[in-house]
Amino acid sequence: MAGLLADQGVKRTTAHMAIKAIREIYDVRRIRRGTSIDIRFEETSDISAPLRLDRIVINAAADRKVIAERSQSGSFTSNDVYAELSASTVRVHGTISDSLYLSARQAGLPDAIIVNAIRIFSYDVDFQREVRNGDQFEVFYERFHDDQGNLIKDGNVIYGSLTLSGKKIDLYRFTPSDTQRTEYFHENGQTARKALMRTPIDGARLTSGYGKRRHPILGYRKMHRGLDFGARRGTPIMAAGDGVIKKLGRNGGYGKYILIRHNGTYSTAYAHMNGYRKGLRRGSRVEQGDIIGYVGSTGRSTGPHLHYEILKNGRQTNPLRVKMPTGWKLKGGMLAEFEAAAFQTRSLLAEAPHQAQVARAD
Repeated sequence: MAGLLADQGVKRTTAHMAIKAIREIYDVRRIRRGTSIDIRFEETSDISAPLRLDRIVINAAADRKVIAERSQSGSFTSNDVYAELSASTVRVHGTISDSLYLSARQAGLPDAIIVNAIRIFSYDVDFQREVRNGDQFEVFYERFHDDQGNLIKDGNVIYGSLTLSGKKIDLYRFTPSDTQRTEYFHENGQTARKALMRTPIDGARLTSGYGKRRHPILGYRKMHRGLDFGARRGTPIMAAGDGVIKKLGRNGGYGKYILIRHNGTYSTAYAHMNGYRKGLRRGSRVEQGDIIGYVGSTGRSTGPHLHYEILKNGRQTNPLRVKMPTGWKLKGGMLAEFEAAAFQTRSLLAEAPHQAQVARAD
């Protein structure tokens, strides 16, 4: 940001004041290549006078502008301006004929919505083993437009369903008034979120399962006490559940390694990492889904991947077979509140037109 302003002839002290004001409401490190930034200077009839910065507008998102303006005193103040958006809903359903991801794209679902839907179902579904051709999916999600009718962004998945081998799984988005923590719930009020995630990484492929295998480096058969997920170097790794980091550092053939203790029974381990999230250390508390580090190939490894273990009472167990500890279940008034919200969602679904009937991926 400072370099950009310097290239436009802005003095270093002025640039520092403007950036300091912006940082009060926006992390300038989030600016990415291609972000539009408008810079305005004070008008003057004296062409020999030095340029005097008046205003900076960062188009931070499709519906958000971050503005820094010079005050009469010469200092800068910042504020957010959000576009007025109108919300609508979209209902898409289809038949899986290759993978859920490809079929959902063919049906017209945006990538971000597909990823969101896959994530919320990932606690209940093993996508590599349980999804078959002919299975059904349905997604009901938000969409936002400006006052000109232009699509600005897609919102949250409100409802999703998967019918796998005739068994239907329904999930509803709901925010209990007592916790204000938005979750996805089954129709009985049980949260979809489990205490631990089976796959704490997005977009990865399972390259090695749990059990005896021929070690790719040592050459002999050896027990593989975890799962390997192949992914590009630098791919974010998430904490599989809430917990405390007990180990962080190099650990022999594991390379860069993290061990998280979740409760008195379960811990999870992450190995061969390229690096750790900044500020993370032994004793740090993490929440499920927090980024803890990045895929690498440190230690005894043939290429970038995550080695992931679930430990029960200190012993490794097969993450694909362990019965995951359940999350929480709504009761009493909160259950009644959820049932009313789910009824309203079903009513909206019944009125919404279908965007797609059948999805086929080539």
